[in-house]
Amino acid sequence: MTVTLTAQDETTIRTAAWGTVTLLSFAGISGSAHKVATDASLALNAATGAVGHVIADKAGSVKIKGKSAAAIADQVLPALTESVRLLEAQDAAEAENFRNTITVAVAAANRAHKGEPGPVMAEMTRKIDEALGA
Repeated sequence: MTVTLTAQDETTIRTAAWGTVTLLSFAGISGSAHKVATDASLALNAATGAVGHVIADKAGSVKIKGKSAAAIADQVLPALTESVRLLEAQDAAEAENFRNTITVAVAAANRAHKGEPGPVMAEMTRKIDEALGA
């Protein structure tokens, strides 16, 4: 099935994906926020399918506004839920591709720390997972 997305749909997907990296960086500040962001970004850059094309296209055009994790979460978590909803309406496989892409980015970010993720990363991961499943 072909996925037809509006410019707004694509912006929502990019905001969700790249905003997830920003949220994870905030959560990983006690370790290495830079390594968290790098690993999560590399995972997003490896995305395939329609989702991969959307994430890669104009990736630098996404402007996540906010100076706190709370302000960023207010934009990103709803964008994650909306991205799944709009993809699900067109192609369940592409919605699953989006979920998997975000899940892999989160897993990559969590590996940036030695050992298991700390409580802040674990909680942010839970919130992201919850938004993907809403």
